[in-house]
Amino acid sequence: MAELTPEGAPRRAPRYRSLPEKLGQVVLGFEAIVVFLAGLVIYGLRALPEGVAPWWGIVAGVVVAVAMLLTTGLLRHSWGFGIGWALQAVVALGAFAVPAILVVALVFGGMWAYATIGGARIEQRVIEQRVQSERDSKG
Repeated sequence: MAELTPEGAPRRAPRYRSLPEKLGQVVLGFEAIVVFLAGLVIYGLRALPEGVAPWWGIVAGVVVAVAMLLTTGLLRHSWGFGIGWALQAVVALGAFAVPAILVVALVFGGMWAYATIGGARIEQRVIEQRVQSERDSKG
């Protein structure tokens, strides 16, 4: 029997989320926390050039972190992954202010690449296995 909402209407099945979408959301979510903390590091080290107020480091960290969190919701669209790649480039550019941010960019960039590229390969393999299983069960 179908599950019902409190109003008595049948409950909709949840939307299918692909593996790259799920993994990408996890990576961007954790990276948003690290990027915010990197903004605090830029502020604390006063790493911005002369003439730029140090608090812009915090602003940059918050803006990029919020952009990453918003992008997690956009990964249901193919263009959302493009935004994710652009954000990875923005984080890598932060290495000009604090070279240690390059380590963050490489680690999370690698995880993002695996989530998008490797996740898509795994997803395709699972689909092929399901199709084969359906063929085998039909005879």
